[in-house]
Amino acid sequence: MFEAEDKCRPQYDVFRQHLNSLSRKKLQQLQHSTEKSQLSMGMTFNVYHESEGVERILHLDIIPRIISGEEWERVEEGLRQRIKALNLFLEDIYNDRNVLRDGIVPEELILGSKDYLEPCIGLHPPKGIWCHITGTDLVRNKDGRFYVLEDNLRCPSGVSYMLENREIVKKVFPQVFQQIGVRPVVDYPAHLFKMLQYLSPKKDPVVVVLTPGVFNSAYFEHSYLAQQMGVELVTGQDLVVKNNKVFMITTHGLSPVDVIYRRIDDTFLDPEAFNPNSMLGIPGLFEAYKAGNVALANAPGTGVADDKAVYAYVPRLIKYYLDEEPILENVPTYLCREEEDRNYVLENIADLVVKETNAAGGYGMLIGPKSTPQQHELFREKIRNNPNNYIAQPTLSLSTVPTLDNDQIEGRHVDLRPYILYGPDIHVIPGALTRVALVKGSLVVNSSQGGGSKDTWVLYKENEL
Repeated sequence: MFEAEDKCRPQYDVFRQHLNSLSRKKLQQLQHSTEKSQLSMGMTFNVYHESEGVERILHLDIIPRIISGEEWERVEEGLRQRIKALNLFLEDIYNDRNVLRDGIVPEELILGSKDYLEPCIGLHPPKGIWCHITGTDLVRNKDGRFYVLEDNLRCPSGVSYMLENREIVKKVFPQVFQQIGVRPVVDYPAHLFKMLQYLSPKKDPVVVVLTPGVFNSAYFEHSYLAQQMGVELVTGQDLVVKNNKVFMITTHGLSPVDVIYRRIDDTFLDPEAFNPNSMLGIPGLFEAYKAGNVALANAPGTGVADDKAVYAYVPRLIKYYLDEEPILENVPTYLCREEEDRNYVLENIADLVVKETNAAGGYGMLIGPKSTPQQHELFREKIRNNPNNYIAQPTLSLSTVPTLDNDQIEGRHVDLRPYILYGPDIHVIPGALTRVALVKGSLVVNSSQGGGSKDTWVLYKENEL
């Protein structure tokens, strides 16, 4: 909210004045009402490692994060550039492999990745699009600029919380919301539905959302998006493949399905093509997909492009495929698979963040400055035993935003997850899920690790009002 010299940033000025007019008791009442609204909406998620198996709400802090229209414009341009390059990369590595032959990315890094799916070799998805829905995590460093922390090209979660957070928070601060010109996000389901329909050659294709079921941690989101788009929410048991075509089993017989927004991991989609033990997928689905009789979003095989080791090469991919310099830079990354980088990480592990290349949700990670010498040594041993499985990055001083902690307003660290849809064009939603570390001083924002969320207000530029 403030610049280094304690000067309020212009985009926050009106909101700060309103915030100063509210008593601590009023703020607590508003926060309590917000939590009740979340429960009544069913905005909950499951944490798999919790033995009780209870559902939790993703804590929504009522103080929004506000981003100026001018700053957002650069974020939009950078994300479009990045997604375009990653899509070209996926098409290349599953077909011509020019990027590997030219030595831009090490061949063994791709072909040896567990997320490089051999059944997808030679695949050309509908309209040439692999990554239809992307959630890219950004962080702002002390220099005030946004950096890309990681890409999520498989089944990125959280967009339903972005949408519901907006519905709640604009009711908490209705006058300020109207006054400062916040760009809407309510049309995301319409954009999503339009993008999914675009993938089919049919004039009015049938779209469904495929969920693993009610026990999945993101089931609220699956059901919410299906309801908002006005399409059926199905599990693998609701679908069947006949003559290389996909049908939905209904009380009136079999009904054709043209597009599947799948929220099931790649290898569980089809037991005949991938994991034979999958109880979630649909036998024959991949053959129907390859035959062009059904479209899948996102395409199978996209996971190799958001591997944390591949992430380090994305600036090179942008230059290779687009002949452009990256608009959004990566966080500097050390690849433990490379000897020079590995030696640096082993010597400086106390100052670095070490991550498993295939882990997610804040797991498999060491935050050096917050860890003990014993934990440092444990990770050194892990890196020596399996260097390909680890990367390391400097500990960023993530930006903080005002957050309500009981009756106090204090700074808490945040990241930012914008959502990008790739259909007829690349559309960046003018909002995002801001994830917040609720524990003072913590840098871990993941919901599964006790993080919360905020509504993100992206303002119109002055010439757009």
